[in-house]
Amino acid sequence: MDLTDTQQAILALIAERIEAEGMPPSQTEIARAFGFKGVRAAQYHLEALEQAGAIERLPGRARGIRLLKAPVQPQPELELAFPSANDDGLRIPVLGQVAAGAPIGADAGHHDYVLLDRAFFAPAPDYLLRVKGDSMRDEGIFDGDLIGVHRTRDARSGQIVVARIDDEITVKLLKVGKDRIRLLPRNPDYSPIEVQPDQDFAIEGLYCGLVRPNR
Repeated sequence: MDLTDTQQAILALIAERIEAEGMPPSQTEIARAFGFKGVRAAQYHLEALEQAGAIERLPGRARGIRLLKAPVQPQPELELAFPSANDDGLRIPVLGQVAAGAPIGADAGHHDYVLLDRAFFAPAPDYLLRVKGDSMRDEGIFDGDLIGVHRTRDARSGQIVVARIDDEITVKLLKVGKDRIRLLPRNPDYSPIEVQPDQDFAIEGLYCGLVRPNR
């Protein structure tokens, strides 16, 4: 049974929590992490993971999830390069992952460089991030895509931004109101993120295009 992108992401979250804290997340924490409107969606994905043999759920326990299969780790794909190394090419570092779902921790160390045609982007990106999740699918941004990010602290309402919330990174549509800031998904399965006054929030950059690795 093949797992969806969201189920792979949930499996990765379970593995990360077990490694970091010695216990899996609760269904409520999974629902909150992925922006689901209720725990029923989390239960659905956990049932699918159990049917696929990736986890075992232990009845009667609040965090009764045992990991049976490690999540698939994305492999570097350097065949993205198109131009030769001249003035028409951009050599851009890949700086890790960004969530198109709930915020996830950003990996600051670069994994690879790729050589790309500058015509793919406007403005020119400073770095690439690999997308994890499907909350921006209606903008044509899918799990596994590499998005270009132009480093800036300034953004207008209605632009797609890479934002930091309490040291975690996400890509969303920015909406700035008179008294609140919201980060909107472009997938009805996910809920908006409303930035709270006590949260550490900053714009890290503007989305400026993408490339899609060969699957």
